[in-house]
Amino acid sequence: MGSFRLIGAIERAAGGLLALVTALTFVSVVLRYVFNWSIPDSYDLGRNLLGILIFWGIAVTGYRGEHITVDLLWNAVPERARRGLARFDDIVLALAMAALAVTMAMKALDTKTSGEASYDLNLPLWPFQALAWLGFASGFLLATLRLLRPPPRERG
Repeated sequence: MGSFRLIGAIERAAGGLLALVTALTFVSVVLRYVFNWSIPDSYDLGRNLLGILIFWGIAVTGYRGEHITVDLLWNAVPERARRGLARFDDIVLALAMAALAVTMAMKALDTKTSGEASYDLNLPLWPFQALAWLGFASGFLLATLRLLRPPPRERG
Protein backbone atom coordinates (compact mmCIF):
# COMPACT_ATOMS: atom_id res chain seq x y z
CA MET A 1 0.00 0.00 0.00
CA GLY A 2 2.97 2.31 0.63
CA SER A 3 4.03 2.20 -3.03
CA PHE A 4 0.54 3.34 -4.09
CA ARG A 5 0.85 6.36 -1.81
CA LEU A 6 4.28 7.12 -3.28
CA ILE A 7 2.90 6.90 -6.82
CA GLY A 8 -0.04 9.10 -5.86
CA ALA A 9 2.29 11.67 -4.29
CA ILE A 10 4.44 11.76 -7.43
CA GLU A 11 1.33 12.17 -9.60
CA ARG A 12 0.06 14.99 -7.37
CA ALA A 13 3.47 16.71 -7.53
CA ALA A 14 3.43 16.53 -11.35
CA GLY A 15 -0.17 17.78 -11.41
CA GLY A 16 0.65 20.64 -9.06
CA LEU A 17 3.59 21.65 -11.24
CA LEU A 18 1.34 21.58 -14.30
CA ALA A 19 -1.14 23.86 -12.53
CA LEU A 20 1.67 26.20 -11.49
CA VAL A 21 3.15 26.42 -15.01
CA THR A 22 -0.33 26.99 -16.47
CA ALA A 23 -1.13 29.74 -13.95
CA LEU A 24 2.24 31.43 -14.45
CA THR A 25 1.82 31.41 -18.22
CA PHE A 26 -1.76 32.69 -18.09
CA VAL A 27 -1.00 35.49 -15.62
CA SER A 28 2.15 36.45 -17.52
CA VAL A 29 0.26 36.70 -20.83
CA VAL A 30 -2.59 38.72 -19.29
CA LEU A 31 -0.17 41.12 -17.61
CA ARG A 32 1.89 41.50 -20.77
CA TYR A 33 -0.97 42.15 -23.18
CA VAL A 34 -3.46 43.94 -20.93
CA PHE A 35 -1.20 45.98 -18.65
CA ASN A 36 2.03 46.03 -20.68
CA TRP A 37 3.94 44.64 -17.69
CA SER A 38 5.71 41.34 -17.19
CA ILE A 39 6.51 39.23 -14.17
CA PRO A 40 10.25 39.38 -13.55
CA ASP A 41 11.94 36.12 -14.58
CA SER A 42 8.63 34.63 -15.74
CA TYR A 43 10.37 33.08 -18.74
CA ASP A 44 13.12 31.49 -16.64
CA LEU A 45 10.62 30.34 -14.01
CA GLY A 46 8.29 28.92 -16.65
CA ARG A 47 10.94 26.98 -18.54
CA ASN A 48 12.56 25.61 -15.38
CA LEU A 49 9.19 24.57 -13.93
CA LEU A 50 8.22 23.03 -17.26
CA GLY A 51 11.43 20.99 -17.27
CA ILE A 52 10.71 19.79 -13.74
CA LEU A 53 7.15 18.93 -14.75
CA ILE A 54 8.34 16.91 -17.74
CA PHE A 55 10.82 14.93 -15.64
CA TRP A 56 8.22 14.16 -12.96
CA GLY A 57 5.73 13.22 -15.68
CA ILE A 58 8.25 10.83 -17.24
CA ALA A 59 8.50 9.08 -13.87
CA VAL A 60 4.76 8.43 -13.72
CA THR A 61 4.24 7.49 -17.36
CA GLY A 62 7.19 5.10 -17.20
CA TYR A 63 5.71 3.35 -14.20
CA ARG A 64 2.23 3.11 -15.67
CA GLY A 65 3.51 2.06 -19.09
CA GLU A 66 1.61 4.94 -20.70
CA HIS A 67 4.54 6.19 -22.74
CA ILE A 68 4.65 6.05 -26.53
CA THR A 69 5.27 2.53 -27.82
CA VAL A 70 5.97 0.92 -31.16
CA ASP A 71 4.03 -2.33 -31.39
CA LEU A 72 5.44 -3.69 -34.66
CA LEU A 73 7.57 -6.35 -32.97
CA TRP A 74 5.13 -6.76 -30.06
CA ASN A 75 2.29 -7.88 -32.33
CA ALA A 76 4.53 -10.27 -34.28
CA VAL A 77 5.71 -12.43 -31.37
CA PRO A 78 3.88 -14.93 -29.13
CA GLU A 79 2.74 -14.03 -25.63
CA ARG A 80 5.72 -15.63 -23.87
CA ALA A 81 8.10 -13.48 -25.92
CA ARG A 82 5.91 -10.46 -25.14
CA ARG A 83 6.49 -11.01 -21.43
CA GLY A 84 10.23 -11.16 -22.12
CA LEU A 85 10.03 -7.96 -24.15
CA ALA A 86 8.07 -6.28 -21.37
CA ARG A 87 10.72 -7.30 -18.82
CA PHE A 88 13.51 -6.07 -21.13
CA ASP A 89 11.59 -2.82 -21.57
CA ASP A 90 11.38 -2.41 -17.80
CA ILE A 91 15.12 -3.01 -17.39
CA VAL A 92 15.98 -0.45 -20.08
CA LEU A 93 13.63 2.06 -18.44
CA ALA A 94 15.23 1.57 -15.01
CA LEU A 95 18.74 1.92 -16.45
CA ALA A 96 17.78 5.04 -18.41
CA MET A 97 16.21 6.64 -15.35
CA ALA A 98 19.30 5.82 -13.29
CA ALA A 99 21.61 7.36 -15.91
CA LEU A 100 19.44 10.46 -16.23
CA ALA A 101 19.24 10.83 -12.44
CA VAL A 102 23.03 10.66 -12.09
CA THR A 103 23.53 13.13 -14.93
CA MET A 104 20.97 15.58 -13.52
CA ALA A 105 22.51 15.34 -10.04
CA MET A 106 25.92 16.24 -11.49
CA LYS A 107 24.37 19.15 -13.42
CA ALA A 108 22.64 20.48 -10.29
CA LEU A 109 25.88 20.26 -8.31
CA ASP A 110 27.83 22.00 -11.10
CA THR A 111 25.23 24.76 -11.28
CA LYS A 112 25.34 25.25 -7.51
CA THR A 113 29.13 25.44 -7.60
CA SER A 114 29.14 27.94 -10.48
CA GLY A 115 26.50 30.14 -8.85
CA GLU A 116 24.33 30.43 -11.98
CA ALA A 117 21.26 32.57 -11.38
CA SER A 118 18.24 33.95 -13.22
CA TYR A 119 18.52 37.25 -15.04
CA ASP A 120 16.00 39.55 -13.33
CA LEU A 121 15.69 38.35 -9.75
CA ASN A 122 19.07 36.64 -9.51
CA LEU A 123 17.39 33.44 -8.27
CA PRO A 124 19.80 30.51 -8.00
CA LEU A 125 19.06 27.89 -10.67
CA TRP A 126 20.35 24.82 -8.84
CA PRO A 127 17.15 24.30 -6.77
CA PHE A 128 15.17 23.93 -10.00
CA GLN A 129 17.69 21.39 -11.24
CA ALA A 130 17.58 19.60 -7.89
CA LEU A 131 13.79 19.28 -8.24
CA ALA A 132 14.30 17.95 -11.77
CA TRP A 133 16.78 15.44 -10.34
CA LEU A 134 14.11 14.35 -7.86
CA GLY A 135 11.84 13.65 -10.84
CA PHE A 136 14.44 11.38 -12.41
CA ALA A 137 15.23 9.78 -9.04
CA SER A 138 11.48 9.13 -8.65
CA GLY A 139 11.48 7.71 -12.17
CA PHE A 140 14.24 5.30 -11.21
CA LEU A 141 12.41 4.31 -8.03
CA LEU A 142 9.16 3.73 -9.91
CA ALA A 143 10.95 1.82 -12.68
CA THR A 144 12.49 -0.40 -10.01
CA LEU A 145 9.03 -0.95 -8.50
CA ARG A 146 7.80 -1.83 -11.97
CA LEU A 147 10.58 -4.43 -12.26
CA LEU A 148 9.53 -5.99 -8.97
CA ARG A 149 5.92 -6.53 -9.98
CA PRO A 150 4.88 -9.51 -12.13
CA PRO A 151 5.20 -8.97 -15.91
CA PRO A 152 1.97 -7.92 -17.62
CA ARG A 153 0.04 -10.37 -19.78
CA GLU A 154 -0.85 -7.73 -22.36
CA ARG A 155 0.53 -4.27 -23.02
CA GLY A 156 -1.88 -1.39 -22.74
